[in-house]
Amino acid sequence: MPHDTNFTLVQLRYFLAAAELGSMTAAAQRINVSQSAVSTAVTHLERELGVQLLIRRHAKGLELTAAGERFQHELRGFLTHADELAESARSLGSELVGDLAVGCFQTFAPFYLPRLLRGFAERHPAVRVDVHEGDTPAVQGLLRTGQCELGLLYDLELDADIEHEVLAMAPPYALVHEGHRLAGSRRVRLADLGGEPMVLLDLPVSRDYFQSAAAKAGVRPKISHRTTNYETVRSMVAAGYGWSLLNQRPAHDGTYGGSRVVCLPIADQLPALPVVLAKLRGVRLTGRAQAFAATCRETLRG
Repeated sequence: MPHDTNFTLVQLRYFLAAAELGSMTAAAQRINVSQSAVSTAVTHLERELGVQLLIRRHAKGLELTAAGERFQHELRGFLTHADELAESARSLGSELVGDLAVGCFQTFAPFYLPRLLRGFAERHPAVRVDVHEGDTPAVQGLLRTGQCELGLLYDLELDADIEHEVLAMAPPYALVHEGHRLAGSRRVRLADLGGEPMVLLDLPVSRDYFQSAAAKAGVRPKISHRTTNYETVRSMVAAGYGWSLLNQRPAHDGTYGGSRVVCLPIADQLPALPVVLAKLRGVRLTGRAQAFAATCRETLRG
């Protein structure tokens, strides 16, 4: 006969807070309850499940057991769907409601997010979308911890536990200042730029892509300046500090400083970057996330 478990959503939330913060005290402060309430909830949960979830280390906080790690992973999705069930019950016969957290790679957020959010809001005005921008490791981390359900990013060194689908392709192009000797060219080979200094968009993973793309064209870039800011790259190039490689192209060629850049198609056969919609493998998406994914497919594939 299966054993009937007896615990509450509140106890599950207390455990998750303690596991995430590594401290009963910190969890109690976050939830605004007594430390004993959190401790009692976790103890009851372990007794009902018949397994130890947390190791209590005096003066060193809490540590998840192997079982606790698996339980925490499953629990995030369970609580998300519990919230969705409650929201659905409050709005039976009505529209999608509630909160949705989405991660987005920081350099192309300005290009995609306005269209996506506008299109999604037109269809589902009662859903509040919270966007977290970051580099590739950061967005994957947000998916892994359950802080975001979906992520929009490039297919660049994604981990095995990140499931993704391609929405669009972003080919690389060369960027030079408007007075550059090649500014009037219809397209350019990177070898024609190889002897000049390069301004590198220096983000984790992205930097390796740009340097390997140059290497595929037989160029070893002489990097003069590095920056993690997309617009700083454009401004530095416009000021004559070197050329660069980028993937997303603005609708205009002006920079923040008032100068202009020239975007040149590349004659070399270089790989385009897939823009993908990602989620943690094995996680069942809420209705809100499924609806946002549908908007992404319709907007970006179109």
